[in-house]
Amino acid sequence: MPTVSDVASYLAELDDIPGTRVFTAARAREGYHLNQFAMSLMTPENRARFKADERAYLDAWPISEAQKQAVLDRDYNRLIDLGGNIYFLAKVIACDGLSFLQGVSTMTGMSVDDYQAMMLAGGRSPDGARSLKDMN
Repeated sequence: MPTVSDVASYLAELDDIPGTRVFTAARAREGYHLNQFAMSLMTPENRARFKADERAYLDAWPISEAQKQAVLDRDYNRLIDLGGNIYFLAKVIACDGLSFLQGVSTMTGMSVDDYQAMMLAGGRSPDGARSLKDMN
């Protein structure tokens, strides 16, 4: 049976993958209300309320100021760092009238066309730094 130290060491390794944010139990706990907010956008009434006054709608949720600001900025990488799950955050993307492809391409710094071409070609190359330690 793994020890607490073994589990902590394993989870620390997940944060060592360059450019990757693993949705861990800790992120799930931190983002619970953020993800509930995103899921609330499944109804037309809530989408209309959100679009009418985004800040007021966010203030009704028990989420951190950093999470609220990341939503307002549509900073999806930051939202994932703060516990957001991309499948729930897709509701925010859709609320803006964007496709999932358009929304996630903003997370890469690539154009939609370049991102789509990369993904159709099999995704990012596995070559390069495999650890943040290798990048220093």
